[in-house]
Amino acid sequence: ALREGEKLVLQKFEEALRQKNVTEIEAQGKEFDPDFHEAVARFAAGEDKKGKVIDCTQTGYTLGEKVIRFAKVVVGE
Repeated sequence: ALREGEKLVLQKFEEALRQKNVTEIEAQGKEFDPDFHEAVARFAAGEDKKGKVIDCTQTGYTLGEKVIRFAKVVVGE
């Protein structure tokens, strides 16, 4: 019952954020963009992943067009 309650609370919280126009920043596999991403590490990943986000260590969010928390990411080099 506790697990079900946690899922319900999370769903309601996510819905409230959507209603306030708060959205998650897509990072995984995208080109590194300093306007939305904060690089916390670099990782040798080959030419095909150079300059792309390999991993997201902390999700970022926007409120409308404004970034309220940058996505912390690992970038390929």
